[in-house]
Amino acid sequence: MEKVLQQRPFAGHRIVLYGPESTGKTTLAKALAAHYDTRWVPEFARDYLQTKWDQKKEICTLEDLPIIVKGQLELENQHSAYAQRFLFCDTNVVVTQLWSQTHFDGYCAPEILDWATTFHYAFYLLTDIDVPWEKDDLRDRPDQRTDMFRAFEQELQDRQVPYHKLSGPHADRLKTAIALLEKNFPLT
Repeated sequence: MEKVLQQRPFAGHRIVLYGPESTGKTTLAKALAAHYDTRWVPEFARDYLQTKWDQKKEICTLEDLPIIVKGQLELENQHSAYAQRFLFCDTNVVVTQLWSQTHFDGYCAPEILDWATTFHYAFYLLTDIDVPWEKDDLRDRPDQRTDMFRAFEQELQDRQVPYHKLSGPHADRLKTAIALLEKNFPLT
């Protein structure tokens, strides 16, 4: 029997960098982690799917998505053991759910839908599409950025989770994110 996926207990706050592809999530996650001298969780899907592409020239399938969620949560749990105050997650299961729905005609596997409601994150930083799109082997929707952004934001609104949209150059996004985190999660 497969073990149940669980988030490791963490006394701090899990913050998700959330948004469509090529919107600066990784850059911001690294910068926030450096600012707060804590950990950021890299995107498991990026390495997993890049390896799949490099070895087989195959793109993501529905069968890959539960593997991606499990790999992402494993990384999150590993990094949470060493994080302080904040853990910056460069994606989460909600992103995988939304990606499934936008790429597979609205379908998402029931276990992913369940995980997306089970795992808890304190705040979402929604990265805007006002930065240049950068091509790579995995990015596939340069002409659908507006639609993808709307889908990402709508998902947050539907879930009624706390979030803030970050726009502008990286320095502005970083400054705004720090101010938001200090306001919403003050040291006690």
